[in-house]
Amino acid sequence: MDQVGVVAVVVVAYGLVSRLLERTPLTVPLAFTAAGMAAGGLGLVEQDLTGGPVLTLLELTLVVVLFSDAARIDLGAVRRTGGTIPLRLLGLGMPLTIGLGVLAAAVLLGGLEVWEAAIIAAVLAPTDAALGQEVVSSRLVPVRIRQAVNVESGLNDGLSVPFLTLFVALAVEEAGEALDWVGFAGQQIGLGALTGVVVGLAGGTALEVADRRGWVNAPFRQLTVVALAVLAWAGADAVGGNGFIAAFVAGLATGAVIQDSGDDLLEFTEDEGQLLTAVVFFVFGVAAPGFLGAVSPAVVVYAALSLTVLRMLPVAIALLGSGLRPSTVLLLGWFGPRGLASIILALVVAEEAPDLPHLDVVMAAMALTVLASTVLHGATARPLVQRYGRFVDGLPADAPELAAAADLPVRGSLSDPPG
Repeated sequence: MDQVGVVAVVVVAYGLVSRLLERTPLTVPLAFTAAGMAAGGLGLVEQDLTGGPVLTLLELTLVVVLFSDAARIDLGAVRRTGGTIPLRLLGLGMPLTIGLGVLAAAVLLGGLEVWEAAIIAAVLAPTDAALGQEVVSSRLVPVRIRQAVNVESGLNDGLSVPFLTLFVALAVEEAGEALDWVGFAGQQIGLGALTGVVVGLAGGTALEVADRRGWVNAPFRQLTVVALAVLAWAGADAVGGNGFIAAFVAGLATGAVIQDSGDDLLEFTEDEGQLLTAVVFFVFGVAAPGFLGAVSPAVVVYAALSLTVLRMLPVAIALLGSGLRPSTVLLLGWFGPRGLASIILALVVAEEAPDLPHLDVVMAAMALTVLASTVLHGATARPLVQRYGRFVDGLPADAPELAAAADLPVRGSLSDPPG
């Protein structure tokens, strides 16, 4: 059986019992990661799946997810109802996480150049709410809190890309391979964002007008949205911009102009993203053992800090003065899982800067952190949400946690949301 067939078998096998597994700690990311590790270990799939067509598939997955996440979030609604928490997490918490991550990597992972430490920090800055799906879908968690996690996860992967683009350019400059890193980074970020705005506004407006006039049938309404994401990515690459930034900005622009057309415009994009995400975790499982060869005690400590102090301390600082109870701050700090974006961004670094002196350490830190996050956040989501739900029951009606908030769509996890 070829490699595509192995992936298909895993999807079918999980699909047949997916409903039964919804109430277990065996989440989709964990199941597909484990299946990938098993398939790679048994020699059913090649372990070197990080380049060529496979990397293109992984990049397309991130493009679809970036676009979908940005498009489904109504920033106006977020600002009007309870939007201060995600704004704090994104505007202050995320830069602090990156800054502390750089410092920790430079201190712990001896021998790294400062920009290599910065690359590790940027790769591990995005969060993936799908790894702790219970937090963003359970009604035991107040709308304002679960949507803070939802919005943060939806936007921070796109916001991390400019940081990573700059850090990679700086690291390459130190290796003597770039002549003008400032111009390169500015071109990547600026042209990527510009391409996203043009594609998102023009394409989204055209689709909105055509849809209102009844020119578009249902399947192509959804296919067109997917095509806009890919067009932004490919267009940015053609003009020298960053395709991930373009896809993210295009999603924001498209969501702003098609939001009145109904959620079904984004349903196909969301479903495609979910399936591709499962495949990414399978590929990650296949490749992870190779990345873990460079794991050292220092990398283990860094991974542990990345999931705890380097995440939880910035969240606590960002939420000072918000009025949220310590239990809520701890919940928001803990549920910053690392997943899809970290995997793909690290692989893109490996593709674009293969001569980084300590690339193996970058990949080892990513792989160990994501593996630990997949297990720990998947296993703790349900019990911690149930415990937090009991805490919420005792809150007064005017508690900040219970304030009104926009109930936005949630990035799916190939399972039905719990009640």
